[in-house]
Amino acid sequence: MNNESHSVEMFERGINNRRGNLLGIQPFMTTADYVSGETFFAKLNSYLESANHKGWINERTIVIWPEYIGAWLVVANESRRVYDAKNLNDAMFALALRHLPQIAIALISAKEKDKLAASLFRIKAADMAALYHSTFSALAKKYSATMVAGSILLSAPEVRDGIVAAGQGSLYNVSAVYKSDGLAYPNLAFKLFPIASELDFVTAAPPNEFFPAFDTPAGKLGVLVCADSWYPEPYQKLKSQNVDLIAVPSYIPENDVWDRPWQGYTGASAPEDVDKADVGRLTEGQGWKRYALSGRIQQAGAKSGMTVFLRGSLWNLHTDGRSILAVDGDEMEVKSDEASIINLWL
Repeated sequence: MNNESHSVEMFERGINNRRGNLLGIQPFMTTADYVSGETFFAKLNSYLESANHKGWINERTIVIWPEYIGAWLVVANESRRVYDAKNLNDAMFALALRHLPQIAIALISAKEKDKLAASLFRIKAADMAALYHSTFSALAKKYSATMVAGSILLSAPEVRDGIVAAGQGSLYNVSAVYKSDGLAYPNLAFKLFPIASELDFVTAAPPNEFFPAFDTPAGKLGVLVCADSWYPEPYQKLKSQNVDLIAVPSYIPENDVWDRPWQGYTGASAPEDVDKADVGRLTEGQGWKRYALSGRIQQAGAKSGMTVFLRGSLWNLHTDGRSILAVDGDEMEVKSDEASIINLWL
């Protein structure tokens, strides 16, 4: 297992006018952080302790965690063989062997193209949901703050009496939002536009249902999971709900692509307002700034927003992405490839 420690860079914009703040956490996650609920909580809590020490957490704080931060809970409480695997395929094979009877049954009924990945997430969904909920519920209560809990892959996810739970059915990429009392808001933010690498096992959410707005102490909040921030429809939905703020939990499962030529949209067709000539002409980072949150936030009528990326080293997987702030028509890229905490005063 990788037990390396990584430095945390701190960034701040604005001044505290007591209107609240968006607090983005760009964590550096390793396989060791997903060994158990305790290790997962400890890692996430360490970032919030650092932010709290700076005076960046109050009752109007909205903490934003990245996409897929909960997805790797699929390996929690497993054998050391899973964590010590040299690559993701070996880790998933070891996981499947440990749950062979359940996997065999799940594979028979799986309808996804990648039946093994879908089956692994499906058989672990209930446990994953429980760990995800217990962690973010506890963090929300401990710091008396709102938590945009990043995203997790769950089968037929729902919120039951403030508790995130999984059911039987298709796998969705969703983010819960937690209130300061530790209960989740009734609605989940579902990902409508899975990218190409997800489509083999992740189901796209129905377009007319899953762009809820959350009434928080800092204002009305919209949550768009990663690629959803690249399309105009979600912003139109959020505008109809008069959102003030937008959080975009994100994840780029590749290494060193931020400054390389942008490859265009994957998983779904590009919107009509996208200049096709920008493909290959812009860098990946420039694409994010032109066509995602900072380039589209005004379509929702929102004042401020933040895109936060998952960073880390998980088996042979690498990550990229730099957090981006969007404020009153302006943007700021946080030039950090390490673990970062970004505070935007509203």
